Amino acid sequence: MNNKLNLLPIVFVLLITACSSESEPETQVAAEETEEALITRALEIHDRVLTFDSHADTPLRMLEPGFDMSQRHDPKETGSKVDYPRMKEGGLDAIFFAAFVAQDIRDDEGNSRAKKLGLQMLDAVIESTEKNSDIVGLALTPEDAYKLEDEGKRAIFLAIENGYPIGNDISNIELYYDKGVRYITLVHSTNNDLADSATDSKGPEHQGISKFGEKVVAEMNRLGIMVDVSHGSEEVFYDAIAVSKAPIIASHSNARAVTEHDRNMSDAMLKLMAKNGGVVQLTMLADYLRKAPENPERTAAIKEFRANLKPTSEMTDEERKAARAAYAELAKKFPAAPATVQHVVDHIDHIVKVAGINHVGIGCDFDGGGGIEGIFDASEVMNITIELVKRGYTEEQIEKIWSGNLMRVFREVQDIATEIQAASV
Repeated sequence: MNNKLNLLPIVFVLLITACSSESEPETQVAAEETEEALITRALEIHDRVLTFDSHADTPLRMLEPGFDMSQRHDPKETGSKVDYPRMKEGGLDAIFFAAFVAQDIRDDEGNSRAKKLGLQMLDAVIESTEKNSDIVGLALTPEDAYKLEDEGKRAIFLAIENGYPIGNDISNIELYYDKGVRYITLVHSTNNDLADSATDSKGPEHQGISKFGEKVVAEMNRLGIMVDVSHGSEEVFYDAIAVSKAPIIASHSNARAVTEHDRNMSDAMLKLMAKNGGVVQLTMLADYLRKAPENPERTAAIKEFRANLKPTSEMTDEERKAARAAYAELAKKFPAAPATVQHVVDHIDHIVKVAGINHVGIGCDFDGGGGIEGIFDASEVMNITIELVKRGYTEEQIEKIWSGNLMRVFREVQDIATEIQAASV
């Protein structure tokens, strides 16, 4: 892939081309391009670049009895946003499947349950890739993704969302690495033993990353696991930058200046992410993309629905179907303001302006709440590329956004791990 072209502000480009007689014919042709021709051009770009979604919570769904990733599922009926046929339909070449374990009691019993569930999900993904080895493959390095793409297969990477399954046993990190895990999201919606969450109603507990969390980051550096700060508090972000010897990632976060939300990243954070060499992966969760108008009836209804909901891992198949149907009915009765692909690229535009073209990517959060108008599931991710082309992004820039930036960080993390291991011999 050619990563040499830097993004120039679009207005500046237009001014330069307007003043250059040599560029006038090209500008005139671009101006006359029909929407149909633009979409065709965008889809050709989408097909050529490696497209990589850095975050999907699909492993939990793989534990559902009878759920087959090789079959196409209707998202309206099942709630499923990712399967192998829809990855192909959307031209999605690679994806990180994150084994998500919700935060529970932080004691030996709770840690043991979390570890067991995490391993079950990782094993379910591995089993699925082995069963469908003609169309997908388990990937461990950036090079694996390109190799699988050349073979006409989808690349499946593994991650853990929420450091809770680590418990208080640092050796678990190497266990997960050996399974294939290549990034770990330190924390989720509430504080854990590693770090503070951006959204814990009780506020910070460690004032960032705990002492044990610092050891976890060091071990991740040693092994070559990317440190993911999505869901973490601002203090977690700054601590991770300070503690990690390798660049960090935010696997599914957006820009706070565009949409005010504690889960999104401030401009100061974006600038430091660029200085660190890391990357922020845009997510398709509506509340992070646009400011929703007040809807107290919907808020109250969702709160009541969740209060009476059993953990997904404890539900029977019939209970899951009933829960999905009940939520669909709730959403129909109290519809939310839509978020669109235009909102997504507004955030990309802002991050490019603040942090630069080398520090932004895509992490849809499908099967974890992600899915908006125009990018409802994996079959529609090409619409991101179409909107990028509409706004004047070049193929080289689009390749960086879709995979090049994340792959660069991925390689650096692995290279630094090699150096750390060599130094310890």
